[in-house]
Amino acid sequence: MSDTLDLAIDLISRESVTPEDAGCQAAMMQRLAALGFRNEPMRFADVDNFWARRGDTGPLFCFAGHTDVVPTGPRGKWQSDPFRPVIRDGVLYGRGAADMKGSLAAMVTATERFVARHPDHRGSIAYLITSDEEGPSINGTVKVVEALEARNEKIDWCLVGEPSSNHVLGDVVKNGRRGSLGAVLSVRGKQGHVAYPHLARNPVHEAAPALAELAATVWDHGNEFFPQTTFQISNIHAGTGATNVIPGECEVLFNFRYSTETTHEELRERVHAVLDRHGLDYTIDWTLSGLPFLTPRGELVGAAQHAIESVAGLQTELSTAGGTSDGRFIAPTGAQVLELGPLNATIHQVDECVAVDDLDRLSAMYEMILEQLLA
Repeated sequence: MSDTLDLAIDLISRESVTPEDAGCQAAMMQRLAALGFRNEPMRFADVDNFWARRGDTGPLFCFAGHTDVVPTGPRGKWQSDPFRPVIRDGVLYGRGAADMKGSLAAMVTATERFVARHPDHRGSIAYLITSDEEGPSINGTVKVVEALEARNEKIDWCLVGEPSSNHVLGDVVKNGRRGSLGAVLSVRGKQGHVAYPHLARNPVHEAAPALAELAATVWDHGNEFFPQTTFQISNIHAGTGATNVIPGECEVLFNFRYSTETTHEELRERVHAVLDRHGLDYTIDWTLSGLPFLTPRGELVGAAQHAIESVAGLQTELSTAGGTSDGRFIAPTGAQVLELGPLNATIHQVDECVAVDDLDRLSAMYEMILEQLLA
C-alpha cells in the first residue's frame, strides 16, 4: 500500500455524486495545510470549492481537479459496491477511480514529496478544486477563477488531472480542447390533417433541406492541433404521436464542437444565414458551453513530455480530442493548461477502475513536473 493508493481509497470511499463533496476537499485541505498551504474554501450556492496556495511569488503552478463523480448507474451491475473500493488483480475499482480521485491523490502525494525535498522552492504551488465539474459547471471552477481574477491572482501553469491516457499511462496529454456550442432550434409550421396537406404546413419537411445543408457544410479544416469543426444533430422531435396529424412545430437539438479556426459568433451567423435562405419560420436558443483553448509547446508541455518519458519511457501525443473540461475556464486568463491523468477506458462506466501501479507512476510524473518548473 502506497500513500497515493491509501488516499485514493479514502477519496473513492466518499459518496460525492455531483454536486456533493462528501468531505473529500476537507481531507485534501488537511494534508495541504500540513505542508504550509493557505486553504480558502469557496462555496457558491450548493457547490463546495477550495483554493489553496503555498508561496506568495510567481511563477504560480496550479493543480486543478474535481471531487464530484457521476452517478453509479444500477449498483447491481457493479462487481462490487462503487463506493467501497476494492483491488482485484492489481486494479482499483470504484466510482471516481479514474475520473478523477486517483489523480487528486497523485497530486497531493507528489506535492508532499516535492515540498519535503524543496521546502524553499521558487514561486508558488496552488490547488483549485471543485465539486461541480460533472454537473452544470456554473458554481465551480468558473466562479473560483472569477474570484482570482478580481484580485489579480494569476495562474501561470495549470495541470488538470483529467483522465487523458488512451492505452497506457501518459501516451496522450490534452494541450487543448474544442469549444462547444449547442442550440435548440424550433421551426414553426401549421398543424393539420395528413390527408389535406394543402391546408397545413409541415415544419419537418421545411426544416429537412436546411438541416441537410448544415450537416454537409465544411465549417473549417482544423489545424495542427485541432480536427475540423463538427456539426451534429442530437435530437429531432415533432408531432402529436398520431400518424394522421401534420405537426405544427419541429424541435431540433444540435451541437458544434469547434476548433480555434472559427468562432462561436461566426458559427451562429452561418447557421442563421442557412435557415433564413430556406425561408424558415424559426426561433433558436444558443448555449455556449466552452470556448476552445490551446496550450502550444512551451514550459508546461515540455515539462510533461520530459516527465512522461522519464517515468514511462514514452513519447507522449498532444491531443485536443474529447469533450470539455474545466480547463476551458482557466485558459482564458492566460494560463498554460495541460491535462494529464489515468486511462479513460472506464470513466463514467460500471466498474470504473485504475491500475494500482499507475497511481504511483502518475504521482511520480506530477512530482517531476514540479521539479522542472519550481525546483
